[in-house]
Amino acid sequence: MQRALAAAFLANGKSIVHNPDRSKDSSAALEIIQTLGSKVNENGSIEIESDGFEFKAKKLNCGESGLGLRMFSPIVSLSEQEITIDGEGSLKKRPIDFMEEVFNRIGVESSSKKGFIPFKVKGPLKGGKFSFDGTHTSQFLTGLLMALPKAKEDSVVIVNNLRSKGYVDLTLEVLDQFGVKVDNERYSIFRIKGDQTFKPQEITIEGDWSGSAFMLVAGAIAGRVKVKGLTIQSCQPDHDIVEVLEKVGADILFSMSSLVAEKNKLKPFDFDATNCPDLFPPLAALAANIDGRCTIKGTHRLEFKESNRTQSIIDALTAVGVSCKENNDRLIVHGGKISSGKIKANNDHRIAMMAAILALNSDGSIEIDDASCVAKSYPNFFEDLQKIGVGVK
Repeated sequence: MQRALAAAFLANGKSIVHNPDRSKDSSAALEIIQTLGSKVNENGSIEIESDGFEFKAKKLNCGESGLGLRMFSPIVSLSEQEITIDGEGSLKKRPIDFMEEVFNRIGVESSSKKGFIPFKVKGPLKGGKFSFDGTHTSQFLTGLLMALPKAKEDSVVIVNNLRSKGYVDLTLEVLDQFGVKVDNERYSIFRIKGDQTFKPQEITIEGDWSGSAFMLVAGAIAGRVKVKGLTIQSCQPDHDIVEVLEKVGADILFSMSSLVAEKNKLKPFDFDATNCPDLFPPLAALAANIDGRCTIKGTHRLEFKESNRTQSIIDALTAVGVSCKENNDRLIVHGGKISSGKIKANNDHRIAMMAAILALNSDGSIEIDDASCVAKSYPNFFEDLQKIGVGVK
């Protein structure tokens, strides 16, 4: 959704977004493009009128969206005027010094508050050849891939140690839909022609595998859940939840328009979530419900999420009697029995959702602090839990 909104802003004319996402992160992106000058009309679908390249704001608010910050920073760097990008809550604790360093190497003036927002950017971004490290996030690369086609010069971007390649595929897919071409050489070299034109599009947003993963785990551990609206062949990295559920022995049934996960006897699993770090919380909830030892690799990807997510997961599991620890870039969970308890979400939407899934087989109720933070990505999460029979107060 956020990528589609950015592309619609960069296009000259009217784009229409069907099946729009209503999460706080997507709402923040919609507000950004309106602040920058796009005209928005909402009537079920969202119509976006843009002139393609006029920046009518000097300050933007990304809310708590890490993608919003890292994607719109390169986009606004196309402008010759200084634009300040700010945010709220957990976004204030997420480092951006690597962006500042890259920008200053490629001729874009930028400054931050000791490596954190507010972030000031002044272009114009002209293109050229440069490299950076993609170990911790692919979101900044998404921003560059969105912005560089509008730069005057051709560009070559060399990325070392890129993670979460599926998210880059999502970006390339949206760019292709809007008529923009990027040459991708093994996810390490990206060649981008400058002065390209984004063509207005009518686009339908896929269902979200990240949020759906929690519901599919709920079915696998506690009953039967059908999720509609998912694209089965999606390049979203969190599509990998299906691989794990099949691996542990859950009953999975595909159809053209839905996916069913049903409870079965489950066996322990080992899984590398380095390229799909948002799956850590639902996988931790799954592991807690399986007798035996499960390991999830890639904890180094979790430090700078909405919370230090590794520690938040460990604290949550420990609070309900599940033995777990981090060792050698792995989360190790000894599951099988879940007690009642109180879990602090630490204003992290995925921790709050994980806590709710842990309650499905607990020996009593689980109380979640900061539960409203689920609105960041899945506003109707608790309503959907009630639809499948979960008691929520």
